[in-house]
Amino acid sequence: MLIIPVKEGENIERALKKFKKKFDRTGVIKELRGRQHFTKPSVKNRQQKLKAIYANQMKTAQE
Repeated sequence: MLIIPVKEGENIERALKKFKKKFDRTGVIKELRGRQHFTKPSVKNRQQKLKAIYANQMKTAQE
């Protein structure tokens, strides 16, 4: 459960912004999207390796 302390006289938009930021950091939406379908561990590992290779190529291209 997320608790956002709201000070007296604080703008409601600011409190909502704090809530949204905290909610995004928890990763609930990302986890729910990931649970919509099952991916085999071997496929996950392959995707992670491909992502790491791509990131490494981008990093070396900048240097």
